[in-house]
Amino acid sequence: MKGNRGERLSSQFREEIYNVIAYDLRNKHPELSAIISITEADVAPDLKTAKIYVSIYDTNAERRRESFAVLCANAGHIRHSLAQVLRLRTVPELRFILDESMEYGEKIDRLLKNIENEESNSDEK
Repeated sequence: MKGNRGERLSSQFREEIYNVIAYDLRNKHPELSAIISITEADVAPDLKTAKIYVSIYDTNAERRRESFAVLCANAGHIRHSLAQVLRLRTVPELRFILDESMEYGEKIDRLLKNIENEESNSDEK
């Protein structure tokens, strides 16, 4: 959704969804031990759907998948909680999408450090 209203709604959605996850879902689902952040909320102009991009940081890949599954399974509960907080005629259907850009960036950083270390080792010889 473009424009000031779209940006404002996206910002509100990110904040409120994070609050629901941090304070409500974590109490009900102890398996949500990973660091979860809402990186983007893309709300459709007709307010029917919203793509919620979620970054989940956990050293264990299995726990990360479980956390994402818990979020997807509780999309209806999160939507209901949003309806109570936000003053909208309709609250969009939430579709969670795993955002792996942080992991990708971390991988690139590791590769660059390895290249840098290899270059410094070859210069010493």
